[in-house]
Amino acid sequence: MTEIQQRRTFDNNGDCAVRNVIAQIGDKWSMLILFALVDGADRFNSLKGRIIGISQRMLTQTLRDLEREGYVNRTVYAEVPARVEYELTDMGRGLVKPLYQLVQWADANKEQIERNRDSFDKAKLR
Repeated sequence: MTEIQQRRTFDNNGDCAVRNVIAQIGDKWSMLILFALVDGADRFNSLKGRIIGISQRMLTQTLRDLEREGYVNRTVYAEVPARVEYELTDMGRGLVKPLYQLVQWADANKEQIERNRDSFDKAKLR
């Protein structure tokens, strides 16, 4: 096999993990919600207050998507008024571990990335 034949291909379909899985957790809000639930179950309004800038509609939709994927459980308690809590599933807790490594890497490399962007942008202006 040649080097080109050995390289991984990325299909534009549901079988591609990058498109199918990573796209969901790599959106603007999913990772923040997952990290907000690391310390335990939380209620909707509490999450909304802790994730600055997220709209009620977007929080609702993203929680539904994370629940559909199996990362988050939604529990409704039969109380008046009804109480709803969200918490990470085992799969969600497993997902947060490598995501946290990515966050640590981003934190450690943020300044260099900003310098790289600045240098690139200045070079493009010439």
